[in-house]
Amino acid sequence: MRPSVPKIRNPIHNARSMFFLPEKTAAMLDRGSSTPTRPHRRSRKSALPALPPTGLLAAGQRLPWTCRLLKCLLWLAVSPMAINPVCGDEQQLAEDLITPTMTNELPAAGRRVRQVAPEYAGTEVYHALYLPTDWQPNGRYSVIVEYTGNKFPACGSTGEVKDANLGYGLSGGKGFIWVSMPYIEEGEQKNAVTWWGDTQATVDYCKTNLPRICEQFGGNPNSVFICGFSRGAIAASYIGLADDEIARLWKGFLTHDHFDGERTWNYANSDRQSALKRLDRLNGRPVLVCGTANDFLHDHLHLASFTFLKVPVDEIFKIPEGKVIHPHTDLWMHRESDYRQQARNWLNANANIKGETDQN
Repeated sequence: MRPSVPKIRNPIHNARSMFFLPEKTAAMLDRGSSTPTRPHRRSRKSALPALPPTGLLAAGQRLPWTCRLLKCLLWLAVSPMAINPVCGDEQQLAEDLITPTMTNELPAAGRRVRQVAPEYAGTEVYHALYLPTDWQPNGRYSVIVEYTGNKFPACGSTGEVKDANLGYGLSGGKGFIWVSMPYIEEGEQKNAVTWWGDTQATVDYCKTNLPRICEQFGGNPNSVFICGFSRGAIAASYIGLADDEIARLWKGFLTHDHFDGERTWNYANSDRQSALKRLDRLNGRPVLVCGTANDFLHDHLHLASFTFLKVPVDEIFKIPEGKVIHPHTDLWMHRESDYRQQARNWLNANANIKGETDQN
């Protein structure tokens, strides 16, 4: 539908009052000529020559091209929607969080950097480290560890460590160190973008590097949360509860879309019974279960302190919208909503952080 535009009775006269026009050009417009002429002489009381009151010309008569151009410019000036019919949506998008781009710089407050562990020097294996905007060298910070989803172009997921989003949306970039951990591909030369690669190498990487990161950057080892989207949601227990040693690292768990044991996949020990053995290591700790594909947990509520949060992504976004091209996405927490607020409240309550929780 064409946007409503205020009626302009005389576009040429309005243009002259709005813009500083050279006198010769003004005279040309007054006379309706395409050739500059000498300006009119008029008394102080005389009015500008006018087009008919309605702004219409006689049948078959057309405005000179210069007049038509100005009329067009005026219409654009009074109707921003003519330039950008989705400016309302873009204004909303401008308020969304934007995940910091990973760089090869040294770690610093508000910066997300690529890090290679000493054990993997000379390979393409890496993790991403983000220090919050309020980070100080001698501070003490809760930590969010994130695992990404599989590479799945249909929903915009690349499977890459550098493209993780959920942890940043969860913290808003403040108060928490955020680490995007890799899955190690077979051969231990690069990160895996689909499923687990070398599962044991993936588990060992986390067990080695998480304590190292906490020691170097002020992470509180007693306040570490593991989170993930899709494959990463399964990883929260398939990797995060793989053995007793790694299971002890976590204070809480957050998943979005899928859960370990929800169904059998094409990798070892994905069946329900194997998953429940891993979930026994939850030992009653808090788990925020977001999204879908996790209903079986309602039959096993004794395993943990579960909180369930159904997130209507297709109501939060008008899909496709920007980078959100499918409801299965880790970007839902980048937009302000009651669901994001609930997730942040859960996180801050379990991290014992007081004060305003919804931060952009």
